[in-house]
Amino acid sequence: MVQIRELSIPDTYEITPRQHPDDRGLFFEFYRFDRLEEAVGHPLDLKQGNTSVSRRGSVRGIHFADIPPSQAKYVTAPHGAVLDFVIDIRVGSPTYGQWDSVLLDDKDRRAIYVAEGVGHCFVALTDDATVSYLVTDVYNPTREHGINPLDRDIALAFPIPAEELLLSPKDTDAPGLAEAAESGLLPSWDAARAFYASLDNK
Repeated sequence: MVQIRELSIPDTYEITPRQHPDDRGLFFEFYRFDRLEEAVGHPLDLKQGNTSVSRRGSVRGIHFADIPPSQAKYVTAPHGAVLDFVIDIRVGSPTYGQWDSVLLDDKDRRAIYVAEGVGHCFVALTDDATVSYLVTDVYNPTREHGINPLDRDIALAFPIPAEELLLSPKDTDAPGLAEAAESGLLPSWDAARAFYASLDNK
């Protein structure tokens, strides 16, 4: 069984599994489609699985994809630890520009659900931090975008000193939130809500 809690960013959820240890080790359900469907309002049509392995201090994100169909994500950390961020980049959202975070690690074994159109980023807190994603659409580079994770308007609180962060040129060259909004790159709150409603009715 899993416990599901909605985060401060609408349409994002923390999932905490119940672990069952014994003298052999432990067992837990890391994904329950029925419980998540109850929370989200529609089943996930999962189409791809990804895994990344990162050195401590590595930052991946902020990433998002065009709506529709964008890409919802179910994210876990089977080894090591990361601090996972969800960033509301949906223009017109009541929490636009705000973020929330969840510690994903191999102790509590939480997961996070990130709806389509919500920005996603994490920082590795350990070496060999392994993150696995189940996603609702295959990777499409023409529809994938990024926002600079060091953007001061968003002000993500990384628990690692700035000089120890490792970022790709792709992420550091990405626009800030204001620039992305001005260029029309960001999804809108209304478009996101309409897309979620279309999934709810399937």
